[in-house]
Amino acid sequence: MSQTTPAAQRRVGHGDLFTDHMISSVWSGPDGWRPTELVPLAPVPTHPGTLGVHYAQVIFEGLKAHRQPDGSIAVFRPWENAHRFQRSARRLAMPELPQEMFIDAIDRLVAADADWLPAGDDELSLYLRPVMYGSEPNLMLRPSDEYRFLLLAFLAGGFFGHRPDPLSVWVSRTHSRAMPGGTGDVKCAANYGPSFMAQREAAAAGCQQVIWLDSAERRWVEEMGGMNLFLVRGAGPGAEVVTPALTGTLLPGVTRDSLLTLAARTGYRVRQEPVSIDQLLADCASGAVTEMFACGTAAVVAPIGVLRDDKGEWTIGDGQPGPTTLALRERLVDVQHGRAPDPDGWLHPVRLPGTAR
Repeated sequence: MSQTTPAAQRRVGHGDLFTDHMISSVWSGPDGWRPTELVPLAPVPTHPGTLGVHYAQVIFEGLKAHRQPDGSIAVFRPWENAHRFQRSARRLAMPELPQEMFIDAIDRLVAADADWLPAGDDELSLYLRPVMYGSEPNLMLRPSDEYRFLLLAFLAGGFFGHRPDPLSVWVSRTHSRAMPGGTGDVKCAANYGPSFMAQREAAAAGCQQVIWLDSAERRWVEEMGGMNLFLVRGAGPGAEVVTPALTGTLLPGVTRDSLLTLAARTGYRVRQEPVSIDQLLADCASGAVTEMFACGTAAVVAPIGVLRDDKGEWTIGDGQPGPTTLALRERLVDVQHGRAPDPDGWLHPVRLPGTAR
């Protein structure tokens, strides 16, 4: 670990404690992808007329590496992120990065910066950020003829703090995140910058996150600011775990998919279905909805205690983290950290220097 910013000397948040290295590669039409290079983390020279900067031809991913009980490191479901990275590239008319190249880049960077991730601290992980952008210096309105792929990492604590208090969430009725036929189901930079205004409105209302509604009717719940959404009906082993169905306008989250699998395996009734905001608020008021939580790579599983909009406020259950939310969070974290069986092969072990793995 860098001696200037060890985790022991500062509180670990999310997004600012970068490791020492990055992976870099460039694609050009005549040559395809060049071999990746492991290089020191440093600024990348950018021409003022870089096409990707002006026309938002930028995609990215987010995934995590976790320490295992034996001191090794495993990355959680990287092949799913590699596949989604390719889907995003296709949607933005960019070259697809081969999945094997994606995984090899992760292996090399995690092995190089493994010392950043201390053993024995389940609250810390290495967050990996693959990004690709059109790097050609040209302002013609067309896809770039050159692209740069980078992989960088930072030491991550909790997105909402360690074991966060229940979130307060703002229902946005004036802004939309995505539209049918748009880019809502891929992970591109252009989806995120426009969401910041609604996030500011949420903060002004005392909320930490936004719930997006569909752009056509402003009726159907889709997802949250940077994560997927679940609700729980009922309690105990017969509880029903529900998430909005994938419609092409919300992101198919890897954590979302993992929780659907784990919930069904635990014995909960699992449903993917349209969720109307009016019915959701009525069910919160009546107590039919007993729990809600957000989920994502950064958020893991974060309980929701209160919904607000410009008409009122609704408490979810008793406003505290519910038993189903906590059980699913524990099951997910146990798999990620190698404390529970991994029948689906979600963990990708990284060969570290000095090991036979």
